[in-house]
Amino acid sequence: MSRIGKKPVSVPAGVTASIDGSVLNVKGPKGTLSLTLREEISYTLEDDGILVKPANETKAARAFWGMQRTMVQNLVTGVTEGFTKKLLITGVGYRAASQGKVLKLQLGYSHDVNIDVPEGIEIKTPDQTTVEISGIDKQKVGQIAAEIRRWRKPEPYKGKGIKYDGEFIFRKEGKKK
Repeated sequence: MSRIGKKPVSVPAGVTASIDGSVLNVKGPKGTLSLTLREEISYTLEDDGILVKPANETKAARAFWGMQRTMVQNLVTGVTEGFTKKLLITGVGYRAASQGKVLKLQLGYSHDVNIDVPEGIEIKTPDQTTVEISGIDKQKVGQIAAEIRRWRKPEPYKGKGIKYDGEFIFRKEGKKK
């Protein structure tokens, strides 16, 4: 039994959910999101929320149960609150600037790195060493954050690079004579 899957996904006031064939649509104050439903899982709309249960007793149905419930929860959270990732840039001369729909990064390369911001994602740079990525789709926000981080991962000796806020970088001691 999935501990996560047993709980119904509560739908707050101002959010409407509907099932059209094999697509779950959730509409809220921040926008609309949809999820393609799996045939191994049954979804029911009730007064207290959306109930996710396995449609049969197969191994695949049990495997997808908790994940599908979490994906439905992410839809509801996204249209009500949204998701935010914060990246911190450490290093001499490393900086970021948001210019419209383009994020401009200076990361010690001979050229600037320009990253196009996709539709539905908002990138802010409160200062030159902080990048805040926000949007209603958790997968898109995390993907853009990972792509930005990939340009200069934090290294273990001096800690230079781009890291997530709250991420621990295991530091190594340098070479000794």
